Amino acid sequence: MPVLARFYGIVIRMYFLGSEHNPPHIHAIYGDSTAAFDIRSGCVLDGELPARAAAMVREWIGLHRDDLVTMWETQEFKRLDPLD
Repeated sequence: MPVLARFYGIVIRMYFLGSEHNPPHIHAIYGDSTAAFDIRSGCVLDGELPARAAAMVREWIGLHRDDLVTMWETQEFKRLDPLD
């Protein structure tokens, strides 16, 4: 599972499409907490992160939404800028 970004102790990953399912989403890991976030809406699909970490993930998704959708569709993964 490629790592797309790391920031403030949060790791963002995306699974390969062949082993995943819709809707398009990313996985965020923060310490012992994990959550899957819908790329289009930013809603948590599964799991839970602390509120502050979840807010940062949503902000990061908003900055990179187009790239994330393209990666989901093409499976051409690349590193994205972290949240500053």
